[in-house]
Amino acid sequence: MSSQLTGIPERRSGSINIILSYNGKYPNLCSGNLTVTIDGIVWDFPDYCMCTGGSVWFDKEWNDYVAEGEWSISTWPENFPEELKEIVVEKVNEEIPHGCCGGCV
Repeated sequence: MSSQLTGIPERRSGSINIILSYNGKYPNLCSGNLTVTIDGIVWDFPDYCMCTGGSVWFDKEWNDYVAEGEWSISTWPENFPEELKEIVVEKVNEEIPHGCCGGCV
């Protein structure tokens, strides 16, 4: 269910209640399902909406390296309030461990 919120300016004052649910984990940390509940309204995000700021690479001796980075959200639910996107991304980065898990290598 997704719905538009009313009274957004009052909610931005810090009284907003955001609850996250995310089931991504190794070996596909960035391929989980994200659900965000804002003041009781549930927003189901599209599949593969999360993008990690991390990366995986190999040096000349084929030693592997995994760097973590902050999350971004590439695809939002239809009609998601623009005013709440930054707040949700901040919450995602506070609560979901930063990746890259290296599972896609």
